[in-house]
Amino acid sequence: MQAEAQTTMHVFLVRPCHFGSNPETTGSNAFQKDLADPADDVQARALAEFDGLVQALRSVGVVPIVFDDTDLPVKPDAVFPNNWVSCHGDGAVYLYPMEAPSRRLERRTDIIEALSEHHGFHVREIIDLSTAEGDGFFLEGTGSMVLDRVNRVIYAAMSSRTHMTVLADFAQRADYEITAFDAVDSGGQLVYHTNVMMAIGTGFAVICADAIVDDLKRKTVLARLAGSGREIIEISMQQMENFAGNLLELATESGQTVIVLSRAAFAALTADQRNSLACFGQVLPVAIETIEKAGGGSVRCMLAEVFLPRSPVSAAIGVK
Repeated sequence: MQAEAQTTMHVFLVRPCHFGSNPETTGSNAFQKDLADPADDVQARALAEFDGLVQALRSVGVVPIVFDDTDLPVKPDAVFPNNWVSCHGDGAVYLYPMEAPSRRLERRTDIIEALSEHHGFHVREIIDLSTAEGDGFFLEGTGSMVLDRVNRVIYAAMSSRTHMTVLADFAQRADYEITAFDAVDSGGQLVYHTNVMMAIGTGFAVICADAIVDDLKRKTVLARLAGSGREIIEISMQQMENFAGNLLELATESGQTVIVLSRAAFAALTADQRNSLACFGQVLPVAIETIEKAGGGSVRCMLAEVFLPRSPVSAAIGVK
């Protein structure tokens, strides 16, 4: 398998049409809150936050590609596309099985086709893992998996949204090793997505190690991260629950590095933690309070990285 960079300057986002708290996902997502505000107000605030994130990314030289959500069917979580798709440096695009029926509607091949036909990326094949939904097995993309792309290691917190059956299938196809563990929040509930408790950049790893239930597993995860040569920045349970683990390192057009996270996550970090992150790139906080509260996800969840190779012409897409 060809080596892949940890970071890209290309991401795509989906501008929500009917954003709101999804009743189908509250049972597994302790980070999600049901806002009492009128639906139109929540949607309007979410749009303003979304547009602010896009503007912030562009201002520092990241290249966001924005797709509009479709009006129908209604998809309250469409703003979190990294759960249904991942785009890799070998030209492979993976589609993932989603736990909530309403979230399965977010998978859109027209977006993948647009990346190829209108944005100059080469899509070699689409690998559809979503058939596992029929057997009750789920794997919600780079929410379920935090990828060390350089060393080909998957870190995965097991939950109702992350099953070993599909995880092993992806790992075999994409040539990754698996480091799996159980992790819980301060209330003892399983962490629903790995990317709310940890993030991996080129030179650093942020992790809420205290969330990992088993002592031996915790030591194994920390040792593997340290063995990758990265500086480990540990965060507390409270910081995790303020989305301090849900951040993403991105590259800019000028070759600089940006670490994007929410304003709430940044506020939760200590001065030392902020300084540690700043050693690896410009730290870019953005305000997305409504999306965080009602959606139960933060900045990293809104960004679908595009590692696909560039192509001067569109390529035929094979489906497997």
